[in-house]
Amino acid sequence: MAKAEQHYTMPRGSFDRPAKALIVVAPYYRDIADNLIAGATAEIEAWGATHDLIEVPGALEVPTAIAMAARMSNYDAFVALGCVIRGETTHYDTVCNDSSRGITLLGLQGLCIGNGILTVENRKQAEVRADTKDQNKGGGAAAAALHLLTLSRKWGAPKGAVGFKPAAEEIKLA
Repeated sequence: MAKAEQHYTMPRGSFDRPAKALIVVAPYYRDIADNLIAGATAEIEAWGATHDLIEVPGALEVPTAIAMAARMSNYDAFVALGCVIRGETTHYDTVCNDSSRGITLLGLQGLCIGNGILTVENRKQAEVRADTKDQNKGGGAAAAALHLLTLSRKWGAPKGAVGFKPAAEEIKLA
């Protein structure tokens, strides 16, 4: 069914200064992860950005690794990759919901993140979504992160703390 759908893809943007992305992948299904990585790296390079790649044990660790990298390094954007295939237990729901929630919360804090963690019913669905010649969800996640980065740079740096501003000069009473 997904093959019959037509999806709009935004045109690539550009950067006026270098951009560096971190791809964080949970390679539990190695072949699926490799296809997601291939799509993400090709998209990042097509934008003229650079990237690093790290692996984490599972999808639940992806948001934690991104949060650590955001605090301790100099990446401009982040691409979350992995695959969760429904199994026989409710663990699937926990992994899908909590990894997605963690990524969303980091995005709401201002990080430029593309979520390419596949949540599927079976391996065939994952293969189609990860394939760079089909749905290319790895490339889509990288594009999402870089589009958010262009918005972030367009709007500039944070304006500073929210709240009261100290008086410029102390008022002296006579």
